[in-house]
Amino acid sequence: MTATDPALTALAQGWCALSLLHGRIESHIGRALEAKHNLSVREYSLLDVLSRQHSGEGGHLQMKQVADAVVLSQSATTRLVTRLEDRGLLARYLCPTDRRGIYTDVSEAGLQLLSEARPTNDAALREALDEAAKDPELAPLVRAVEELKAPAAAA
Repeated sequence: MTATDPALTALAQGWCALSLLHGRIESHIGRALEAKHNLSVREYSLLDVLSRQHSGEGGHLQMKQVADAVVLSQSATTRLVTRLEDRGLLARYLCPTDRRGIYTDVSEAGLQLLSEARPTNDAALREALDEAAKDPELAPLVRAVEELKAPAAAA
């Protein structure tokens, strides 16, 4: 393949369209969450991921798993956890079976804020997808997103 290969160009164009769609959605959701809940997209994502933990076997995530889930580096995730902990939205504690491990749980205040913010997030996502669907370049990607099913829903 060369830099002018049509397949590479099409692939690059597809990647640019996907990146554009992601950016538009994230910006739209971010503005809505900030305006109504004083919460960034990353903060919302972190609260959402951590709220899905459970006390059963393998129910708590290690920081690397959390970082992967919110698409941040481990150091950026740790800083984000600290900011939310300072706001009283998260709490950290030592793993009862491995004193080297530290778990992070969403506090009652964090769960309340997440509950209040979830409809805002969902509505902003729908609005951003509806707007993007009007763009012929993005419409196929919007359809693909809409057709995706969560693993549990597909079973």
